[in-house]
Amino acid sequence: MQRAIYIHQQKKWPKFTWDIAEVMPALLQSKLLQGKLLGKMESLGFNLQAQATLQNVTFDVLKSSEIEGEILPAEQVRSSIAKKLGMHVAATPITDRRVDGVVEMMLDATQNYDKPLTKKRLGEWHMALFPNGNNGLQFITIGNYRKAAGGPMQVVSGAMGKEKVHFEAPDAERLSDEMKQFLKWFNANQSMDTLLKAAIAHLWFLTIHPFDDGNGRMARALTDLLLARADESKQRFYSLSTQIQLHKKQYYQILENTQKGNLHITKWVLWFLSCFNKAITEADVYLNQVMFKAKFWRHFAETSFNSRQVKMLNKLLDGFDGNLTTTKWAKICKCSQDTAYRDIQELMVLRVLVKNSTGGRSTSYELIKKL
Repeated sequence: MQRAIYIHQQKKWPKFTWDIAEVMPALLQSKLLQGKLLGKMESLGFNLQAQATLQNVTFDVLKSSEIEGEILPAEQVRSSIAKKLGMHVAATPITDRRVDGVVEMMLDATQNYDKPLTKKRLGEWHMALFPNGNNGLQFITIGNYRKAAGGPMQVVSGAMGKEKVHFEAPDAERLSDEMKQFLKWFNANQSMDTLLKAAIAHLWFLTIHPFDDGNGRMARALTDLLLARADESKQRFYSLSTQIQLHKKQYYQILENTQKGNLHITKWVLWFLSCFNKAITEADVYLNQVMFKAKFWRHFAETSFNSRQVKMLNKLLDGFDGNLTTTKWAKICKCSQDTAYRDIQELMVLRVLVKNSTGGRSTSYELIKKL
């Protein structure tokens, strides 16, 4: 069987090309959506911007790890981010060193987006990802590029004896020169649009695969670094990793196809921009929710609610899963169904809740749509 030729083996590597006529309309659409979202965020106060940042960095950390098959405890991630951003969150749990490490990498990327990317900085990210000196299965080179002794770096699937090689990275002997070239390009002040640069950097770093492990999470972190540069803001209002995780099969497939193709990467760039646009669109939905929540509490600032009602109203404002019934109210608030019913009826009198018009076996309730 003939071995696959990867893009890093092409004579003109890494001189990527793309069809500007195809890419430009998608890029302009991305810039338009990005501008609208940033404009909307500027209208929010500092507290709401901080809340949105906390939410989106939390999503980025959770989903970037989930793409690699690692499920992190959400409350620990949120707590670690809040502490490092100097935000107060109630009842914060003790955080694991691995959680703190991933958070430190992501925050360094987004909060220090204007600093150069260096070998030392990447090494610090890698050490943060693997604080115990191993990846849970074996000891690996930590904080430095992979060594030749580890053999070829391959992405493989399938049972033993029937393995399928999806990709093979450059030999370890090439890494020093490859990364010098990548870092010089990454830090250069080019005329290239930063969103386009983010798409290329993501692919280029993953193709080099410079570390024994953690390359995917680091690629997404340096992509977020460039997106923060594109936004010119430390505040994070959307999560690209969330969209990649939702389309993980497509993500791996287009990366494999691109790495086994030539240096013409139009399809990859278009996929990346499409994913970016979905992230912006989802963020817009979330921000509308955040803005409505703030408007809601201003509107009812003079209204007296009991602690159970405040708790449930916040859950509804944050996006309640399913229909709200007296049974669910009683269970969440740990009260009787009679108490739950009275709480709900009071809110209906105040015109905060209305009966759900969709009907069903049980009576359910929803928030008013407009104030």
